[in-house]
Amino acid sequence: MTSVIHWLSIAEAAELIAARKLSPVELTEALLRRIEALEGRVNAFITVDGDAAMAAARTAADEITKGVARGPLHGVPVALKDIFGVAGVRMTAGSKILAENAASEDAEATARLKAAGAVILGKLNLHEFAFGATGVNPHYGPARNPWDLERITGGSSSGSGASVASGECPAALGTDTGGSIRIPASLCGIVGLKPTYGRVSKRGVLPLSWSLDHVGPMTRTVEDAGIILQAIAGRDDADASTRDEPLPDYNQTVRVGVQGLRIGVPKQFFFENVDAEVESAVRSALSLLEAMGAVIIEVDAPLISEIPGGVTAIMLPEALAYHQKWMTERPDDYGDDVRYRLELGATFLAVHYVQAQRRREMAVAAWRAEVFSKVEMIATPTTPITARPIEEGDLQVTFNLIRFTNPLNFLGVPAISVPCGFTGEGLPVGLQLAGRWWDEATVLRAAHTYEQATDWHQRRPPL
Repeated sequence: MTSVIHWLSIAEAAELIAARKLSPVELTEALLRRIEALEGRVNAFITVDGDAAMAAARTAADEITKGVARGPLHGVPVALKDIFGVAGVRMTAGSKILAENAASEDAEATARLKAAGAVILGKLNLHEFAFGATGVNPHYGPARNPWDLERITGGSSSGSGASVASGECPAALGTDTGGSIRIPASLCGIVGLKPTYGRVSKRGVLPLSWSLDHVGPMTRTVEDAGIILQAIAGRDDADASTRDEPLPDYNQTVRVGVQGLRIGVPKQFFFENVDAEVESAVRSALSLLEAMGAVIIEVDAPLISEIPGGVTAIMLPEALAYHQKWMTERPDDYGDDVRYRLELGATFLAVHYVQAQRRREMAVAAWRAEVFSKVEMIATPTTPITARPIEEGDLQVTFNLIRFTNPLNFLGVPAISVPCGFTGEGLPVGLQLAGRWWDEATVLRAAHTYEQATDWHQRRPPL
């Protein structure tokens, strides 16, 4: 087992741990060895908290021996993007400004993972302050794509994508403001889920844009994404953005299949200017879903031409509002690209921000009436391009990467990226499925059905 232990999924590890065939201590030790062996090349972690992880693993092992059962995450290691608070542990946000900062308490998502028995391995690299889509960080170096170490992982949850794809951990938490979970999931060949806005608490997570930020899991299987979501989802009375919506048992709903499920394919925008190999892989995935019983329907994408501008008019001013003090006192401590975006935030007037929020309400109403009344979900490419060389990780690549993901942050609907193929160069391609508000269960169900009919998620990078 020791030669493949780092490739175990959460579900596989949980089954072995419950059967007393694998110890949380053995699993954690194996992953820490994997991290030590790969980090010189992959650069996924900013902080590895090995001592605390081993202590938590031993606690989990003792509890399990005594008959305590916290669920499938009990004794299973995970890692966190370095904007999640872990009490007493450094939280840099991938920045120079917070290089020596330590969190005073756990983020709510961290606390819920710990309550479920998860072992926290450490904190993961990211695009500085989560404000970029490439994962190229001027302070801590770029996280590198395990499929080609000279290429970007996508961002901003770059270390989350790289660590899961390389077998350094079975799951990680990321955040998604304009695609920052789904983009690295697509480029690194893993699963990334952005839940409905308000499904998961953001308390204790450093913000980028309060009204667009989402917290979610990044895993190697859809089932594992459901396991993580089950643990972290739900109302948080101290986070007003969360809501007390019913929380289904994702482990039960994920295996229902897609017979009769109506999947919309947008006529506009989402298939424009797409790399040929990306479109081919996504169209093939749609054909397979149709063969398994899904009903594929072309749909209009209402107000889509106005949505990208609306995202910008909300995200940039909200980001500047958080960073205003540092931008005044320490502007030179930002990387060039992040400082440029924050400076752009100052060019928006209050009227632009208010108009964007009004357009958002109009877009939500239009998509509810014109799209999600006709179909249960839509399907698109996650990104129009695959991983580009690190030296090409500029603003134009960023704008390209976020095109198909950030409209879904604007709408606040749940969306997942699941592997659906590889290019001739061996680079992963992602299929994006987005569903109705609060219906992560159907999104996971469709993604799991597709995943289980293919072997893309079983392929491993040539590390």
